[in-house]
Amino acid sequence: MALKRTMVYADPDDLATIKEAARREGVSEAEIIREAIHLAALAKRRWNEPLTWVQQFDSGESDPLATADAAAEVWDDRARAYEDTKKRGGSAA
Repeated sequence: MALKRTMVYADPDDLATIKEAARREGVSEAEIIREAIHLAALAKRRWNEPLTWVQQFDSGESDPLATADAAAEVWDDRARAYEDTKKRGGSAA
């Protein structure tokens, strides 16, 4: 895999966490950051075709989309709470 160099700004606390994780796992900080970028890219990717290999199952919910919407709202609330703590300079609970 050919790599391309880039520069990002990161929170000092996040960098300290990355440094500790790299030391603990015996890998470079760059490897931790590359893995995080890869996971974020996969999470944000838009698929052009439906995933036909994914098994369908009956969740028992009368409206599965309502359940998915509720889960999305929970994640949105958590993201907002996280951003609020970053603005205040506190830690997320």
